[in-house]
Amino acid sequence: MSNHPRAGQPAEPADLVDVPRLVTAYYAEHPDPTDPAQQVSFGTSGHRGSSLRNAFNSDHILAVTQALCDYRREQGVDGPLFLGRDTHALSAPAAVDALEVLAANEVTVLLDSRDGYTPTPAVSHAILTHNRGRTSGLADGVVITPSHNPPDDGGFKYNPTHGGPADSDATKWIQDRANAILAAGLTQVRHIPYARARAVDTTGRYDFLGAYVDDLPAVLDLDAIRAAGVRIGADPLGGASVAYWGEIADRHRLDLTVVNPIVDPTWRFMTLDGDGKIRMDCSSPNAMASLIAVRADYQVATGNDADADRHGIVTPDAGLMNPNHYLAVAIAHLFRTRDRWGPAAAVGKTLVSSSMIDRVAADLGRPLLEVPVGFKWFVPGLLDGAVGFGGEESAGASFLRRDGSTWTTDKDGILLCLLASEIIGVTGRTPSEHFTELADRFGAPAYARIDAPATREQKAVLGKLSPEQVTATELAGEPITATLTTAPGNGAPIGGLKVTTESGWFAARPSGTEDVYKIYAESFQGPDHLARLQEEAESMVANVLSESGAHG
Repeated sequence: MSNHPRAGQPAEPADLVDVPRLVTAYYAEHPDPTDPAQQVSFGTSGHRGSSLRNAFNSDHILAVTQALCDYRREQGVDGPLFLGRDTHALSAPAAVDALEVLAANEVTVLLDSRDGYTPTPAVSHAILTHNRGRTSGLADGVVITPSHNPPDDGGFKYNPTHGGPADSDATKWIQDRANAILAAGLTQVRHIPYARARAVDTTGRYDFLGAYVDDLPAVLDLDAIRAAGVRIGADPLGGASVAYWGEIADRHRLDLTVVNPIVDPTWRFMTLDGDGKIRMDCSSPNAMASLIAVRADYQVATGNDADADRHGIVTPDAGLMNPNHYLAVAIAHLFRTRDRWGPAAAVGKTLVSSSMIDRVAADLGRPLLEVPVGFKWFVPGLLDGAVGFGGEESAGASFLRRDGSTWTTDKDGILLCLLASEIIGVTGRTPSEHFTELADRFGAPAYARIDAPATREQKAVLGKLSPEQVTATELAGEPITATLTTAPGNGAPIGGLKVTTESGWFAARPSGTEDVYKIYAESFQGPDHLARLQEEAESMVANVLSESGAHG
């Protein structure tokens, strides 16, 4: 897929969302509950959509929040609910609607004591801090965010009492209940006016920023960063981490500059992503172009998406690091420096992450936990210490505290950005220099993701394949070593297919939102072999779909 002609260029006035129109549509427009595109739909990171497409309106938030209240009652969750929001234009009105319903349902809600923005990891940290040592009165949380999505989107994400992303059982229950409430005309929604909701006894305050920032020495070697004088540039990309980075610099006395402290719901300061849209994707070189341009000013420059659950690492010698490369470096560093982690603590990766991670884990003598796409699969291991580090190819990861206990069970982009500075402070070399060493030892991987067209019927078939349906014995000139439709680490269905050889692999998964399937592929024989892998992967998937009777 070719880039937009202005990819990586500054946004122009015509690219900007009309915020008054967006917010007006949130309140004035009403979704058609019989149209699947306008129903509540929980993906891996909650319900997302735009009010301009009737996919994220006041009706949705009233219904989904009431459904969440019903779910909490059914599950016996009676502790406080931590409520955070990011900087998207729809997040503020959605947070108002959510609080009105939560207060009417007599849920104890804790709002940010500074009336600021709240990163996803700060909400996970708050939930786990409250629940530590408790067996009753457990807390959960909601973050109003569509993550890195464009400015006209809104999102609603639920984190249960374990602090991480809700599993599919929970999200399906809430989704189905919310859609039933929508279909019934919202008659089952309980809510009270916002002024009353803020004033009731069940609405309290919590210092998300202070609790999170003050606790960072428990998970990172900030002394090493400070002693080495690592020169850091941190770009919040206009997101929820905006106030956090300045506080981190001040409280921990780091040489850290907040590169861009501006919050603007149009994100007019962004450069356009590959498809020409404004998207706060800190793993995209196009979206990160302005930070990459000043990389020589810092020993490391970092970016976060709008809810700060993703990280982007920019070094003077390499520019923006491939997320897979950084994950491998982070794993190598952490498991060699965290001597209080259990000897059996595993390396967690999603099955579409780089095989470089497999090679690093083997070199470390650590077990590898390979799971389907979705950070929720790492939650149990991060809770009990069985997983020291969990990471996914889309630049999301978290890891244990220095003493081996839980830090967060959701992705923490702030943490991974600061880890890059720790690596420099401890070793004197950038993460990209460390990756060059790994590539010299284990081979240099070529990795890419492409999209291929697929009908809804074909996507359904692809999501339910069995290994026996793949009859090929070779892939790109090598014998096939494994054909997987379940993840090796936990046996869970991967919702697609992964085929591996000695020096390469591909994975094919249907898109949840578009009429395409995604092909992830990696080769340790170089770009030409990668292209051959991709070509044969498309052909192999097409043959399987044809033989299954799925029509294009």
